[in-house]
Amino acid sequence: MLELTASQWDDFLAQHPGAHLLQTSAWGRLKSNFGWEPVRVVVGQVGAQVLFRRLPLGFSVAYIPKGPLGEGWEALWPEVDELCRRKRAVFLKVESDLWEDDARELFGATPPPGFRLSSRAIQPRRTLVVDLSPPEDEILARMKQKTRYNIRLAARKGVRVRPWDDLLAFYQLMTRTGERDAFGVHTLAYYRQAYEIFQPRGECEMLVAEYEGEPLAALMVFARGGRAWYFYGASINLHRNKMPTYLLQWEAMRWAKARGCSEYDLWGVPDEDQQTLEANFTQRGEGLWGVYRFKRGFGGALRRFAGPWDRVYLPGIYALVNLWR
Repeated sequence: MLELTASQWDDFLAQHPGAHLLQTSAWGRLKSNFGWEPVRVVVGQVGAQVLFRRLPLGFSVAYIPKGPLGEGWEALWPEVDELCRRKRAVFLKVESDLWEDDARELFGATPPPGFRLSSRAIQPRRTLVVDLSPPEDEILARMKQKTRYNIRLAARKGVRVRPWDDLLAFYQLMTRTGERDAFGVHTLAYYRQAYEIFQPRGECEMLVAEYEGEPLAALMVFARGGRAWYFYGASINLHRNKMPTYLLQWEAMRWAKARGCSEYDLWGVPDEDQQTLEANFTQRGEGLWGVYRFKRGFGGALRRFAGPWDRVYLPGIYALVNLWR
């Protein structure tokens, strides 16, 4: 087993230009400031950034977000097992970067050998992915008519979108949105460090939608290789009739397309099939249902990730951890 430094891991990632942002050393650096320890393991041409978080009594949990990288994962697991036992991990959670259909071709209908399907996901399992490869007018044409109308309405009504670096104001927007829509938000320090780590690398931009100089909505968009992700966003109720969030998302897509991305991941919708989503989104507003009505209009394809999968090392404590959670 070869444990890599951050710079060595970046060299390894150069062989995997399609690797997810959550497998980068920069993401490991961000998480290391908030209770996680990143360890990068490579066996041959297969590797993974494993995040460890301490539990009471010297135990830990291990997590591989959007990995491993490379083909032939079976060569990696014995080395990861050794690492996890050394860190006294109760279990390892893997949320791979494989779509469910691709994983089924590799592993069949069951999880990879040695894993069990978990009912607890950290990242959203289902998402909408917008194809950015066509010209802009074609991307717009694929959207719902009302979404196209709202994008143009916002511009006509005087909403302007621009890059922004006011992290305190962004955090205040996030806090107000979280209180309104009943979802948790990160700390100001988290958003600040995410921006300060990724923005100088050209892998993040914060955009604000303003009307007469007043911030109405803002988001952070991230990008690596050919993919972009909408991770964090917020808005206030003032001037909602001017549709600032629609123009904001469109400008985030244009930013991603300009830097070479061919996909824009809207990052999270309810984990239901298309028929169920379309039949229920007008009546339901809890959780991710509250944003599905908005996100569906941008013409993205509904996709579902494989997993999550748990590899259990200490079954008794694993059961207690699940009960506690």
